[in-house]
Amino acid sequence: MKALILNNKVVDTSDTEFEVHSSMTWVDCSDTVRVGFEYDGSSFTDPDVDTRTADEIAADNLADLRVKRADLLAATDWWASSDLTMTAEQTAYRQALRDITKTYSSLDDVVWPTKPE
Repeated sequence: MKALILNNKVVDTSDTEFEVHSSMTWVDCSDTVRVGFEYDGSSFTDPDVDTRTADEIAADNLADLRVKRADLLAATDWWASSDLTMTAEQTAYRQALRDITKTYSSLDDVVWPTKPE
């Protein structure tokens, strides 16, 4: 089996080579290689397969959660201006946001507190 490579991506597969533009190259491959695979010069990888470890996935999920939490906190930072007094609901909301990672570890399962008006 042959894979046709353009810019480190498989753009076609074939049992036989045919003439192509000089920007493309034919490479031997297994029959599991599909269009869209990436080629690094020696091996093929499927970009749809997540190769991260469970710990890496958990760390990335937690990082994503923290980014969203930071955005929500930043949107209410003005509540804490020196010339304003936060309501109890506003204070509780901001504290619940800060504490969100004590209960949740991913955007997939988080239940955000309700923002007071």
